[in-house]
Amino acid sequence: MAVFKRSGKKDMPEIGTSSDIVFMFLFFFMVTTQMRSTEVKVKVKLPSVTEVAKLERKDLASYIYIGSPNAQYQGQYGTDARIQLNDSFKTVDDIRDFIASEREAMSEADRQLMTVSIKADRDVRMGIVTDVKQELRRCSALKIMYAANRDQNK
Repeated sequence: MAVFKRSGKKDMPEIGTSSDIVFMFLFFFMVTTQMRSTEVKVKVKLPSVTEVAKLERKDLASYIYIGSPNAQYQGQYGTDARIQLNDSFKTVDDIRDFIASEREAMSEADRQLMTVSIKADRDVRMGIVTDVKQELRRCSALKIMYAANRDQNK
């Protein structure tokens, strides 16, 4: 019969540090990562309304801002109403490319549910808003929502 012999002292296994390192990386990226948000470069004072419906899925909304540029951009762009798509000023002709890129970023099932939210300053002329709506119609973005504030006097 075979005899098993012990050779020396039994060492304690080392503590696994891989989970600690993963936790430190996770914590580091959570602290240093900034969520992407659009810097609004136009003045948008929303109109007041009495009836408001809340947008169910904000992840399916694409935002178009319309208003006069903020003070830091007035020297370059003037004081006339401008259209802001994502983080830059664009023209009505750029809306088609904007809608196409927003659709491409969505899954196939969500593309039909895409809503375009127009955040227009209450003092902006209706002509630019109509131009934006016409261009949205041309590129088949037919679900449009106007952003507004609830009237506090009601």
